[in-house]
Amino acid sequence: MTKLSIVIPVYQNEFNLKPLYQDIKEKFIDKIDFEYEIIMVDDGSTDNSWKVMKELMMIDKNIKLYRLSRNFGAGISTLCGFAKSTGDCAVLKAADLQDPTELLLQLYDKWKEGYNVIVTERTNREDKSFFSALYYFLIRKFIFKNMPKGGFDVGLLDRKAIDVLVNLDEKDSALSMQILWMGFKSTSIKYTRKIREIGKSQWTFGKKIKLVLDSLYSFSSLPIDFAISVGVISVTASIIWAISLFIAKICGNIPVSGYTSIILFIMLGFGIIMLTLGILGGYIWRILNTSRKRPLYIIEEEMHENS
Repeated sequence: MTKLSIVIPVYQNEFNLKPLYQDIKEKFIDKIDFEYEIIMVDDGSTDNSWKVMKELMMIDKNIKLYRLSRNFGAGISTLCGFAKSTGDCAVLKAADLQDPTELLLQLYDKWKEGYNVIVTERTNREDKSFFSALYYFLIRKFIFKNMPKGGFDVGLLDRKAIDVLVNLDEKDSALSMQILWMGFKSTSIKYTRKIREIGKSQWTFGKKIKLVLDSLYSFSSLPIDFAISVGVISVTASIIWAISLFIAKICGNIPVSGYTSIILFIMLGFGIIMLTLGILGGYIWRILNTSRKRPLYIIEEEMHENS
């Protein structure tokens, strides 16, 4: 009999978890005739999420709990869930109740058709987001042309794709980008993302900026290309400026005096140098972070039937 794993990353979701499990039970568990497991990964929550997770485990023996030692990020906690899954395939289910649970059965049916990767493509969303639209525009423009216009959340991965994803062992990366990079036989299921009704999103502006940088640094040469372009433009502009000043001085048509032009030129050059160093520093930091060989995450506590 086949087995499906449901991976649920949890961060500050104490009020979502019980409605989430009830929703999964009514719309998925009570309608299937195959094995399942629910893997909940607490990503360093400071609320009562872990307590609620343990209460749910007492209700359903198929629930496995993992508590990380601190907040490592949604992508890392999701990766931990995939690594601990034992099913023939695994699906990602967000804890915020914004993605329809009915998608789980659709994903499973698509997997039985022979697909290794099925993503859930957002064709519409009730919670409109300018950042999300801009982010996926940049990804489609500069990195992956096959990125869905509205973006996607990880849907279902079969065991082959899970093993590859876990073995990538990449720090400071973007999970959705890794999945697109892997290839495999894939398809998508379209859906409308609902507005959040319980709790508050922990997706801060800082985390959004980090996602953009991780995506660009890990899967595109755009930052380096940008630095080179700025350098070329700066050098070209400097040469043109110097030639124009030289001609003006020779012809005597325009008086060349004062320090304003020199100061402006120095400030421009300094800004370009700092910008370039910052871009290169981003790459150097990622090289250093990888060379440390630190684990992607640390599990502080785990609870399941066999523990």
